[in-house]
Amino acid sequence: MKQDLDLKKITAGAGGNAIKSSPGEKLFAAFNYAFFILMGMTTMLPFINLLAKSLSSEQAVVSGRVGLFPIGIQFETYYYVLQDSMFLTSLRTSVLLTVIGTALSLFMTTITAYPLSKTRLRGRKWLLLMFVFTMLFSGGLIPTYLLMQNLNLVNTLPVLFLPAMVNVFNMLIIKNYFEGLPESLEESAKLDGAGNIRILIHIILPLSLPVLATIALFFAVAFWNDYFAAMIYITNPELKPLQLYLKELIVSSGGEFLKNNVDAAINMTPQSIQASSILLATIPILLVYPFLQKYFVKGVLVGSVKG
Repeated sequence: MKQDLDLKKITAGAGGNAIKSSPGEKLFAAFNYAFFILMGMTTMLPFINLLAKSLSSEQAVVSGRVGLFPIGIQFETYYYVLQDSMFLTSLRTSVLLTVIGTALSLFMTTITAYPLSKTRLRGRKWLLLMFVFTMLFSGGLIPTYLLMQNLNLVNTLPVLFLPAMVNVFNMLIIKNYFEGLPESLEESAKLDGAGNIRILIHIILPLSLPVLATIALFFAVAFWNDYFAAMIYITNPELKPLQLYLKELIVSSGGEFLKNNVDAAINMTPQSIQASSILLATIPILLVYPFLQKYFVKGVLVGSVKG
């Protein structure tokens, strides 16, 4: 009884007397808040400028008067970009590439990380050394292209995700997360007659949802933003992803689009076409973040504890 009373006093004292911050700590916290708010606003400025240009009239954009706010608001730019068949085709290709590439890459990376997380695996250190070696050295661009050509993968969608099926950095994060899980869980499952595959599917993967969601986001952003692989391997316009379409649009200054749309050339500028296309290409991947945000920080931190 006495111990219970003492515990209640300690608890009440801890709850009633909150630790007060010193003036220096308050100043430091205020500086941190101000700094990160300023940095966040700075990163948003280019997007705000693009949005203003995409919504501004031709005269305002040509004269260079558009800053952070649109002048002479119009929505015809978005209408014409969404009517462009090449934009829609590239968008469809990027969505397919991101979904298929993320799913397959996450699957391959996970089944690679699971056995490497077991110390009882024979040759484990040598296998890890081989994987880390690929992070430092590669076969080179020309040999890789010749390999893809010999495999008849050039100008096909799989060439954009097959070479990146296993990312060693992401694999090491998942491996470290698996190593942090209690071994007693697997031992109990084995006593009940569960095999390695069943343990992985029914025990390990449900407990690893934070790190898997984080790595899935890494893969999705990488596939969505990648244009270099398509620039090397893809010449078929029907298979060009959205980022390569945007690159060609920016290089051509939007003139090709306006040449094919005479009505658009009357009210729009190449700058507004570029701005609206970039913003529309950014929206789909941004919509993924809210669903994975709660797993992001936890997954990265836990998977990075062990080296």
